[in-house]
Amino acid sequence: MGLSIVQVDAFTSKPFAGNPAAVCIMPTPQTDGWMQQVAQEMNLSETAFVSKQEDGFELRWFTPKVEVDLCGHATLASAHVLWSEGHLPIDQEARFYTRSGLLTAKHQAGWIELNFPATPSQDARILPTLIKALNVPIREVYINSLGYLVEVDSEACVRQVQPNFSLLSELPVHGVIVTSVGDQSDYDFVSRFFAPAIGVNEDPVTGSAHCCLGPFWRDRLNQTEFLAYQASPRGGIIKVRCEGDRVILAGQAITVLRGELLT
Repeated sequence: MGLSIVQVDAFTSKPFAGNPAAVCIMPTPQTDGWMQQVAQEMNLSETAFVSKQEDGFELRWFTPKVEVDLCGHATLASAHVLWSEGHLPIDQEARFYTRSGLLTAKHQAGWIELNFPATPSQDARILPTLIKALNVPIREVYINSLGYLVEVDSEACVRQVQPNFSLLSELPVHGVIVTSVGDQSDYDFVSRFFAPAIGVNEDPVTGSAHCCLGPFWRDRLNQTEFLAYQASPRGGIIKVRCEGDRVILAGQAITVLRGELLT
């Protein structure tokens, strides 16, 4: 028997939208090299590897190129798989031990709520390479542990940006968030996330980016709860709630594929 692997579309309630993640439930931890090879084979923005621990699960995330410290959509997908595939009762909280500490997920009225650390941002200098790579009017630039957070003038600007990925990959950060208030929709803010330096030109929906965006827009809009939209071609909806040094991210998920790893 091989290992089961499940592909889930996260931050969406319908198939072929949101952000796809592969989730591999392992009876015992596997080597880093093997997990990286599986992530390359799956060729999604993230593949999650879950193994049982005494009071929860170890959770690790790999892009096709590298292991990452935090991934929201693959955490949401992992919780969805644990509940939907019978590894955990749906009324029981999922506890994940990760590079970013203990993360939890719970099922709430058809939504999955993730409890993540908030990520603050600081002012940053606007680099000429960043201006050229995005080729849109930039209002302000900030920096955080994920990369640059770029505020632009309008929702239309966020939706229309067509980055030069080669130039973006030259920047001294892993990723670039582009965001604005939701001035053309019912969303409080919209965003997109680009990370060619780690093998993901555009991530469809990025939970970890909203750990930055929640505190950022809290301080500018003077509110703590948001309905956010990541305006990638696939698109996805995230409910965001700021609670001190934590951010609660809520999304939906749907299974689209079940398979078996034979090696």
